Amino acid sequence: MRRALVAAVAIVVALAATTLVALEGREVVVLETADAHGAPRRTRTWIADDAGALWVEAAGPKRPFLEDVRRTPTLVLERYGTRRRCTADVQPNPDGHERIRRLLAERYGWADCWIGLVADTSHSLAIRLSCA
Repeated sequence: MRRALVAAVAIVVALAATTLVALEGREVVVLETADAHGAPRRTRTWIADDAGALWVEAAGPKRPFLEDVRRTPTLVLERYGTRRRCTADVQPNPDGHERIRRLLAERYGWADCWIGLVADTSHSLAIRLSCA
């Protein structure tokens, strides 16, 4: 019984470590939006460059930062230690979803596949950032 418990704990730790490496092992940026009360909200996310624009994903339509962006499309992007003011444009589906899934799969490879196993991105939305 004890061996089974140790084995189960080891598996859980290994899965958690793999998920952490998948999420944080490559470039992660910070989006700073404002919540409904004007308080800053900082969201860590992956990013892709394509066709002269920056792209991020809202994994689902209820993500708090997505609600912020829909209310006020201006945000601050922290990337490479630099803060830039950007305007966010939520792209319509299905094209937006297909685009961001392709971009993140190309950029993040196995990590994107792993996260797809542990998080539902089937209703994700692409957000195009235009930055100053």
